Amino acid sequence: MKAQFHKVPVNIQSSFSIRHDRKPNFGTTWHYHPELELHYVIQGEGVRLVGDNISNFSDGEIILLGANLPHTWRCNEEYFQGNADRQVEAIVIQFLPECLGRYLLGLPEAYLIPKLFEKAKSGLLISGDAKARLEPLMRAAVQATDLDRIIIFLSILKILSETSEIQTIATEHHAFKQSNESDVQRINKVCNYTLSNYKKEITLEEVASISNLSVTSFCRYFKLITKKTYYDFLLEIRISQACRLLIEDKLLTEVICFECGFNNVSNFYRHFKKITKVTPLEYKRKYLHSYREAVAA
Repeated sequence: MKAQFHKVPVNIQSSFSIRHDRKPNFGTTWHYHPELELHYVIQGEGVRLVGDNISNFSDGEIILLGANLPHTWRCNEEYFQGNADRQVEAIVIQFLPECLGRYLLGLPEAYLIPKLFEKAKSGLLISGDAKARLEPLMRAAVQATDLDRIIIFLSILKILSETSEIQTIATEHHAFKQSNESDVQRINKVCNYTLSNYKKEITLEEVASISNLSVTSFCRYFKLITKKTYYDFLLEIRISQACRLLIEDKLLTEVICFECGFNNVSNFYRHFKKITKVTPLEYKRKYLHSYREAVAA
């Protein structure tokens, strides 16, 4: 998906950026930047798009994004209703590969860091003990100054480069060069419209109209940029939302089917298993089992 180039604000007195965000939502713009990004969602829920991957995000998630990997965190609709009690919170560290000097990456003792940056090109989801160790360090990094700031940052890189508790997010590298502004606006309109209207039937005529293209041109354009058809994209959004509702365990599976835009149960089951490789019931059981194990630990 064509992404918007984002210029990360840089303080000339700092070698990398750290910020602690508290705001209504994470915005909707699909973007990328040359800086790597370590993103810790303290509070917030929704759908994240990283490269060619569409998945849910929730409280406590930590992700490392590689340079120029397009991404966005699209919060659930309740975060756009102006409710002061429903806000997101995140700590974000953004840094260029050579932010601590170009010689660091060439040191024999630091050989794992370039390997980490290469892995991060597909996005990395951090879990387990590594995530538990990163959380306090990222909180401490927000307030740290001078050498303490550098020491904490190196400690973070050490954990990330040495851990095996990581999961690749995108299926392939999706680095981008600076893109055409009209393409950026067009694809963001399609993405936002889909995320806001996935519950109802969406026709190609609708999204083509939003894009100011004919249906044929839109289908060709969307496939060229995203490497998938629009209906594949819409299907992934719907299944992602279904996964979230299954985990919440508040609705019957048959109700979730129609809540996520599917017009019949058998169709929902078929598409769900095709994308997740398991049935809705198996997905729910697997999640609840993992949750109980985490609580017991």
